[in-house]
Amino acid sequence: MSKIHIIVGSTRETRAADLVVPWVVTRAVAHAGFDVEVLDLRDWPLPLFAEHMGTIGDFSNPTYSDPIVKAWNNKVKEADAFIVITPEYNHSLPGVLKNAIDSVFLSFAFRNKPIAAVAYSAGIAAGARAVEHLAQVLIEGEGVPLRNAVLIPFVTAAFDESGEPHDLAANVSLDVMLDDLAWWSSALEAARGAGELLPGVFRSRAALAAAQAAKASESAESAVEAAQ
Repeated sequence: MSKIHIIVGSTRETRAADLVVPWVVTRAVAHAGFDVEVLDLRDWPLPLFAEHMGTIGDFSNPTYSDPIVKAWNNKVKEADAFIVITPEYNHSLPGVLKNAIDSVFLSFAFRNKPIAAVAYSAGIAAGARAVEHLAQVLIEGEGVPLRNAVLIPFVTAAFDESGEPHDLAANVSLDVMLDDLAWWSSALEAARGAGELLPGVFRSRAALAAAQAAKASESAESAVEAAQ
C-alpha cells in the first residue's frame, strides 16, 4: 500500500485550505491502496532555509541546523507519493511551501516519487500558475510532478454545507488525479526497489573529477616524454 503524504501549503489564519483539505483527504482515504497522512505546515514551523554543507554533519545521517529540519526530512522520506494543496499567491506558490520544499535538503526525499497538486484561488485563475511554478521547483528536487491537477476557482463559494464541491467536474478531476497518483506510485516504487542511480549532481562531479585526473595524468606523461 502506497504511503501518501498530503502537504497543506498555506498557514494563514483565514486560509481557504480548510475548505479544500477535508474533501481531498476524504476521497484519498476512500481510494483503494492509499495510506494517507496529512502534513499541515502549521504543525511544521520550519526556519527560513539556511542549510549548507557546514550544517549537515554526517552525510549518511544529516543533523541539519535545527532538529525540526531533520524531523521534516525524515517525515517526507517516509512517503511514496505526495499531494500538495496550495493556494496561488502573486502568480506563484506560498513562501512557506517553497521554504518547506527547499528544506528537503540532501536527503533527496522527493526523489523519484510522484507528486500531484490541488490548487485554488479566490478568483478565476484557480491556482493554475501556482501549479506551474510548483512543478518547476519539484523537478529540481528530483520529484515527479504529475500532469493532471485539480484547480478550484472562486474557492470561498466552491463547496456546499456538507463540504462537497458544487462543480461536479471537481470530483471527476480529483478522481482522475488519484488514479494517476496510484499508478505512478506503484510504478516508481517498483523502479526504486530495482535500484536507483545516484543523484545526477554526484555523478556529474565524480565524472568531472575523473576526467580532470585523466587529463592531468596525460599532461604529466607528455611532459616526461618531452624531457627525455
